[in-house]
Amino acid sequence: MIRASISEFSTYRSELHEEIAQLVRHGFDSIAVWRTKLSDVGAAEARSLLDTAGLRASSLLWGGGFTGGDGRSFRECLDDVREGIATAVEVGAAVLVLHAGCRGGHTIGHARRLLAEAMRELGPVAAGEGVALAIKPLHPSFSADCSFLGGLEETFDFVDSLDEPAVMLAVDLWQFADEPGFSESLRRMLPRVAVVQAADRLGPPSQETDRLPPGHGTLPLQRIVRELVRHGYRGDVEFDCVGEAVEALGVERLLASLEASFSQWLGRPQVAAARR
Repeated sequence: MIRASISEFSTYRSELHEEIAQLVRHGFDSIAVWRTKLSDVGAAEARSLLDTAGLRASSLLWGGGFTGGDGRSFRECLDDVREGIATAVEVGAAVLVLHAGCRGGHTIGHARRLLAEAMRELGPVAAGEGVALAIKPLHPSFSADCSFLGGLEETFDFVDSLDEPAVMLAVDLWQFADEPGFSESLRRMLPRVAVVQAADRLGPPSQETDRLPPGHGTLPLQRIVRELVRHGYRGDVEFDCVGEAVEALGVERLLASLEASFSQWLGRPQVAAARR
C-alpha cells in the first residue's frame, strides 16, 4: 500500500521526540530520517522512540558524493555509505538516498566510472542487508553541486545499466513533475523507483524556489500520485516541504495540510480528523 511519510527537512526545527508526537497527532506513521539530526540522539535511541510510537523510517538521508567534490576521498565516501547502510538497518529504513556527486574536476566519463565502481561495490552490501541504494536524479538547472548526471532520464539509464538490484532511484516530483512526458517516463521507470519525494512549487526549479505544500503551487501532484497507485507503486511518498512559506505556515498547519492532501488524493477519510 502506498504510504505518506514526512521528511525531517519539513520539521527542521523540531527535535525527534517532538517530530514523532507531531506526526502521530496528524495521522502519519512514517518519517524520512536525516542523518545529521539522527546524530543528536543516535540510531538505537531513535529506533526505540519510533518503535514505541508505532512509526517507521521510510528512508535515511543522505550518502554519496563519490567524485570527491566535497573534499572526501573515494574510499571515505564508500566507507560513509557503508556506515549509512548499517545505520539504515539500525533505524529500520529500507532505503538509503544517495547523491551521485558533482563532476569534481573529472571528465564525465571518469565520474561515471567512479559512480559505477561505487555502486558495484556497495550494491551487494546493501542487498545483503535488505536496503535499497536510491540515487536521486537532480534537475539540470541546479544539479552541478550534487550530481554530474544530467537529469531524470540519464540517471535512470545509468541505474538500469548496472545490473545491481539494490541500486534504484529516488524520484523527486518537485523537480520533474511538470516536464513534458514525465508521467510516461515515471511509469517506465517504476520498477526501479525505491521512494518518491513530493513538494509543490511556483515557477521553475531552482536553488531559490521554495518546496511548497501541495496545492500551494502549480504541479499536478494529485494526478501523478493517483497514476503511481494505478500503475502499482506501493512505496512511500515523502513530503519534503522547505522554505519561507513553510516556515510561516508552522509545523502543525503544515502537517494538517499534508495529511488532508494525501487523503484527498487517495479518496479516503482524513486519519487525523477521524481521531478528533
